[in-house]
Amino acid sequence: MRQRLCALLLTALAVPAFAAAPDNWPHWRGPLANGFAPGGNPPTKWDEKTNVKWKAPLPGHGSSTPIVWGDQVFVLTAIDTGRQADPKDVPTPDKRFKTKTRPPTTYHQFVVLAFDRATGKERWRRVAAERVPHEGHHSTHNYAAGSPTTDGKRLYVSFGSFGLYCYDLAGKLLWQRDFGRFHTRLGWGEASTPVVHGNTLVLNCDHEGQSFILALDAAKGTTKWQKERDEVSSWNTPLVVEHKGKTQIVVCATNKVRSYDLATGKELWECGGQTVNCIPSAVAYGDVAICMSGYKGAFAAAIKFDATGDVTDSKDKVSWRYEKGTPYVPSPVLVGDRLYFTSTTFGILTCLDARTGKAIFAQQRLPALKTLYASPVAAGGRLYLVDREGTTVVLEQGDRVKVLAINRLNDEIDASPAVVGKQLFLRGAKFLYCIE
Repeated sequence: MRQRLCALLLTALAVPAFAAAPDNWPHWRGPLANGFAPGGNPPTKWDEKTNVKWKAPLPGHGSSTPIVWGDQVFVLTAIDTGRQADPKDVPTPDKRFKTKTRPPTTYHQFVVLAFDRATGKERWRRVAAERVPHEGHHSTHNYAAGSPTTDGKRLYVSFGSFGLYCYDLAGKLLWQRDFGRFHTRLGWGEASTPVVHGNTLVLNCDHEGQSFILALDAAKGTTKWQKERDEVSSWNTPLVVEHKGKTQIVVCATNKVRSYDLATGKELWECGGQTVNCIPSAVAYGDVAICMSGYKGAFAAAIKFDATGDVTDSKDKVSWRYEKGTPYVPSPVLVGDRLYFTSTTFGILTCLDARTGKAIFAQQRLPALKTLYASPVAAGGRLYLVDREGTTVVLEQGDRVKVLAINRLNDEIDASPAVVGKQLFLRGAKFLYCIE
């Protein structure tokens, strides 16, 4: 109870878009958009034979995080049909963009799945699109890496170059949009996760072509505004927060972190210093956005929401900076005034005081974990960290590393966990698991 009250109090000045839905997991980083599950209390220990309430087979490939609303669990996947494409359906490569991957020549289905939360049975399946991808992807990536999101009324799904789709929660298609091809750095692949706030849906589209961010009418899919961005490929999910009566969108990227006014798209502030290949999502703490990146470098900064203009060198509007052991792929998790994050893609954990940016402990190696793509989550006074080989290390939340359990499943896991009540959902390469 103390942790829940602390988390809610700390978000009083900066309210994440999903703060009104603590009993669901409507977004890949949860109801507070920071990896913390208010009221969550899932098991500490499990394996293939213990505390697995159900596991459902998953077709195709994907690493999108499952989301939960009411009695349904939603997840995305991409299925290679194996059918050779008609030559007229095979995209012509764009020679302007350097690539290290080879596009397929078979039709792929981009699929939305809904499962019964109580039993794991598939409730419905929708093929959003069937196309031949115009570029390949990194060997550790896939064509369904962006996660769905919901406001409890509609389900929003982005497959990037293959379309943005809106369904009702029974699977009826309400609207769809096509924004053309995106070209990612070296052809490594896309990952676009939309964010909904009120009646506005936000989608960040950074790639090697003309990058842009746009806001849509969530009910109709019509464009409210669209702004071009001076950015290259990033895989960052925007943070949408309300602060002192104004709602802003914070987007991390290689060149700069930028904030936009949700209502108009006007740029409010910007801050340079991030690393290339920006992936981790920002989190809101009090009156600041904590932003970080960690590919071939290290960057973390707490930027005040009331900043204006370029604050790259500002000591007044940037409350603190930290430049060691920041994450490449996983996002941080915020619990109260403690910020936990892993180093690059390794099982090496740091905890900062979110108020000051001072390290409580730094770069502590955790047992059993190898490479991590999944972001950590926090629930029930515990931290859950999952590696790509299906191992989850459970830690006691606190100012030192205390291992409570090491759990293993016979599956590869790149998707981040989702927690609702006593249940923990893990999306593996082969199965969707409900741990309870």
